[in-house]
Amino acid sequence: MKTKTLKKNKVNVITLGCSKNIYDSEVMMAQLKANQFDVEHESMHDDAEIVIINTCGFIDNAKQESIDTILRYAEAKNEGMVDKLYVTGCLSERYKDDLENEIPEVDAYFGTRDLPRLLKTLKADYKHELVGERLLTTPNHYAYFKIAEGCDRPCSFCAIPIMRGKNISTPIEELIIQAKGLAAKGVKELMLIAQDLTYYGLDLYKKRALADLINRLADVEGIEWIRLHYAFPAGFPMDVLDVMQERSNVCNYLDIPLQHGSTKILQSMRRGITREKTEELIVQIREKVPGIAIRTTLIAGYPGETEEDFQEMYDFVKRSRFDRLGIFTYSHEDDTHAFTLEDDVPAKVKKERADMIMELQSGISHELNQLKIGKTYKVLFDRVEGDYFIGRTEFDSPEVDNEVLVLKSDGFIRLGDFANVEITSADHYDLYGKLV
Repeated sequence: MKTKTLKKNKVNVITLGCSKNIYDSEVMMAQLKANQFDVEHESMHDDAEIVIINTCGFIDNAKQESIDTILRYAEAKNEGMVDKLYVTGCLSERYKDDLENEIPEVDAYFGTRDLPRLLKTLKADYKHELVGERLLTTPNHYAYFKIAEGCDRPCSFCAIPIMRGKNISTPIEELIIQAKGLAAKGVKELMLIAQDLTYYGLDLYKKRALADLINRLADVEGIEWIRLHYAFPAGFPMDVLDVMQERSNVCNYLDIPLQHGSTKILQSMRRGITREKTEELIVQIREKVPGIAIRTTLIAGYPGETEEDFQEMYDFVKRSRFDRLGIFTYSHEDDTHAFTLEDDVPAKVKKERADMIMELQSGISHELNQLKIGKTYKVLFDRVEGDYFIGRTEFDSPEVDNEVLVLKSDGFIRLGDFANVEITSADHYDLYGKLV
């Protein structure tokens, strides 16, 4: 029995997982809006007739969150709180047959490249003239900017090529049009994302074209920060660093997932690089762009990871002094190359090792933040929380990195604006400052 009045043609889009999924949801929402649907992102009102869940299928925790979310809305549908329920994204791409059997309440499942088919199911047209148009779910002053889809890398632990397919780069001209459109709407910061930024252009231009793209994007009027996420270390295109040095609106920031610090494990992971070569690369990056903030991601408990291998990674993190670091515990993913190996590190040990790395990184982060006290930084302000305006420096990406807190009583700051802030104190992951 229905307990709510559902709004006809209202769609609630739920996004799970990474920034690539956020981008996909924003594109889908723009198409729905152009087809006269009333569309919201993660609406609090629960009055939508249609719910679309954009799922993540990357690792166990993400898959479980996706399944739990689908079950929650399947139950809501049974109770008459939702009329139609659709599921799209990575989990749906990878496990469509299983999901159809296990959760039949869902009206239809779609893969990662099925947007036209999903729209057709809703009796909507895929509007080609809207390519690149999005309804931003982020604050209006920054946007995730996807430059390619899919991945050609053979990493042993990763199921993304299964879910997302081969690398397909978006042509530079298309991306420039998109960037100009975003700038016209007030976007000041573009966060470049792809499964692998450094592969960009190989399929289209038969060369790595990331530096060319960034140079062109840096010319777009109104774009004040360009930030690079998800660069691959093997065969890293060093000309990208030249552009970073030359162009003032390209942030001195690089997100480069390294995955491990043991050569033996890196070889088993099929990463195409050794720890020694990785350390050389980090030195070269820091020499080319002094003061650059390097963010990385690691995996603890990969099959065959011994105490010695873990110690090698620990020492590598200690020496490298990354500005930002995240670590996952290894997830044994079917259909990946590593699935043929024995998942022989106990879950408890995986977690202990990950915790040890994060404790080490916390200390490094605290020491690096103390060095910022007394210095003045250009800060972009994202939101207000409690007594503080909260923003970021060029060395920080939203959600995952440090934040800068300025007391509201210090003066008025308009969200989406830049201001100069002198850092007065710092803890492990936050900086506190006053307006200059």
